[in-house]
Amino acid sequence: MINHFLFFIAGATIGLLAWFYHRKASQTKLAALRDEEVRLQKEKQIIVDFMHNLAVAIGEGVARKELCQRIVHTAVITTGAMSACVYEKLGNGKLQGIATEGLFPPQRKMRDSLGEESKTRARFLEKILSSEVLEEGEGIVGEVAKTGKPVFVANAQNDPRIPRHPDPALAIRSMVYSPLIHDDSILGVLVVANPSSGLTFSEMDLSLVNSLAEQAALAIKNSDAMNLRLAKTRMDSDLTLAKEVQELFLAQKSPECKGLDIDAQYLPSSQVGGDFYDFYKLSSTKFALCVADVSGKGVPASLLMAICQTSLRHYVNKARMPSAVLKKLNQDLEMRIREDMFITIFLAIIDTQANTLTYARAGHEPALLAKTKKKGDLSIEKLHGSGMALGMVPSDLFEETIEDQTVPFETDDLLVLFTDGVTEAENEEKEEFGIDRLCETLSSSTSSTANVFNRKLLSELDDYSSDSFERDDLTIVAVKRV
Repeated sequence: MINHFLFFIAGATIGLLAWFYHRKASQTKLAALRDEEVRLQKEKQIIVDFMHNLAVAIGEGVARKELCQRIVHTAVITTGAMSACVYEKLGNGKLQGIATEGLFPPQRKMRDSLGEESKTRARFLEKILSSEVLEEGEGIVGEVAKTGKPVFVANAQNDPRIPRHPDPALAIRSMVYSPLIHDDSILGVLVVANPSSGLTFSEMDLSLVNSLAEQAALAIKNSDAMNLRLAKTRMDSDLTLAKEVQELFLAQKSPECKGLDIDAQYLPSSQVGGDFYDFYKLSSTKFALCVADVSGKGVPASLLMAICQTSLRHYVNKARMPSAVLKKLNQDLEMRIREDMFITIFLAIIDTQANTLTYARAGHEPALLAKTKKKGDLSIEKLHGSGMALGMVPSDLFEETIEDQTVPFETDDLLVLFTDGVTEAENEEKEEFGIDRLCETLSSSTSSTANVFNRKLLSELDDYSSDSFERDDLTIVAVKRV
């Protein structure tokens, strides 16, 4: 009886102890789960705050380097690291430190020691990292950039891959390397070094850094896209302004000149170009006109066009011959024009009293002069003349080649000045419209007014050109002697 009682007591005791043990284990497990939940919530909040800060930076349109600086700053604060660095992957696959926080230890052994104040030392290290370019696959940074897999170094002192620096401030205890990946493209590597607690990083720190790196890569990609859109918006604004400036400089109508029927047509390309034309009434019987083409596109061409046209208006009223005007203009532009830019121009002076046309041609397309003879025969003369483009050669060489030519310009004669946008228009077979087709159009239009001829030519160019052809600026000035 006593034995049964003792067995009962022993069994009850064991059962009670088992229950207490199970309960304790359950409580420990529950506490661990709660701690894990708290940690995950904390990590989630860190990531949310991190994303918010980067979103603000992206909205401000900061440059990539400034964004990376914010990334390393936030990484240091959220992980409790002593320092951090973002290595950017260059186009050739190499890696360069683009942003650092704290005294981040270089990933190569240093030749120079740090003996300066901490602030100066930080700048010194930043300079080293910005000039230090790691080869693809070099060190742990190169390994992470190559494989796209993070590396966790809990105890750096026992890892032969970690460089040793003589300065104790650069001693490496623990490191986390995490790739910056977006759409399977590796943008760089985020590295954090040495917990401020003096201990080593943990697996939880590794998880946090990887999460930060994932969001940082997304932010960098979004920032690049945002900056591209902002740059495009600014460029579109600049181009719109340049177009408006260009249109202001183009003559809206020619001044009245007895004996002349004049019409000008200008069709800009999708980009801002450098075509321009202008008219100048010199006296009651003398009238000057020009067509020019500035090399290149965009704002630089538009600004050079404006400078050229302003100077031309000044010189054309002071010189009697076209070549003299162009010599002055070339001297004016010689020191101001970029080496990769030049201007072609055809400048003519019409004398309605003497029935003559005097012109100088500086590398431009030859003008066409259609003449109807007394018997009804038609001839088309190409007004060539020698001369090099403005701004292409020194003034002494330019002045040796430029010359004036004078031809009769009589009743019913039709003069056509144009830019290469006319002759270089292409069809589906990539064949250019060419000057011969232009001459054919002119041959059938000698009885037309200047405006009718221009409209006919534009219609033929439109019919001829391929829909896929990226048209250049197109300028036509027609002058009919009446």
